[in-house]
Amino acid sequence: MTIRVMLVDDQELLRTGFRMVLQSQGDIEIAAEAGDGAQALELLAGTEVDVVLMDVRMPRLDGVQATRRICLDESGAPLPGAPHVLILTTFDLDEYAFAALKAGASGFLLKDVPPTELVAAIRAVHGGDAVVAPTTTRRMIDRFAQVLPTPSTAPGSPVLEPLTDREREVFLLVAQGLSNGEIAARLTLSEATVKTHVGRILAKLGLRDRVQAVVLAYENGLVRAGATD
Repeated sequence: MTIRVMLVDDQELLRTGFRMVLQSQGDIEIAAEAGDGAQALELLAGTEVDVVLMDVRMPRLDGVQATRRICLDESGAPLPGAPHVLILTTFDLDEYAFAALKAGASGFLLKDVPPTELVAAIRAVHGGDAVVAPTTTRRMIDRFAQVLPTPSTAPGSPVLEPLTDREREVFLLVAQGLSNGEIAARLTLSEATVKTHVGRILAKLGLRDRVQAVVLAYENGLVRAGATD
């Protein structure tokens, strides 16, 4: 299966570099290129794309606004069948990258990412995974904790009403940035069972991936920064 990628960056030199790396892969093709978010939306209207590599700081329409319009409907719900968006950022834990994750992006990469990691990330999000490692999730939340609500809601929050007790346990551990393996060890479950729980949790809560689960938990005060013990 060929993965159709759109490159969105206002720096042509960077797009050229990414294009050279990706075109060397047998399972990836460059479907389109855009110099800003507005042009990206115009091209997406008539181009089949699986993964969008999106810069955040661009003229006319920045990457955060473009990501929101690609991934979410007017009510803020995920758009079915929308391309997966990978945010490109110059600085790790950039506040714009965090805003883009809230807007529906499936992860973020540094612009100087090694070629092998870039290719692996594109394949991962195309397969439905999020490209934010658990350790990065923890640092991201610690970095931005001051702009998120403090915990004021018990785990019995209405947000989690669709979930079973076990699914709530798993959800809160996902929100703390734990990997499936770490959750399995914590709850004495098999990793396959945890993966099944995570899939059901995302489906019940209407979330695209575990990044969105982290954002949901912190915005609703269900866990606190540093709650990884």
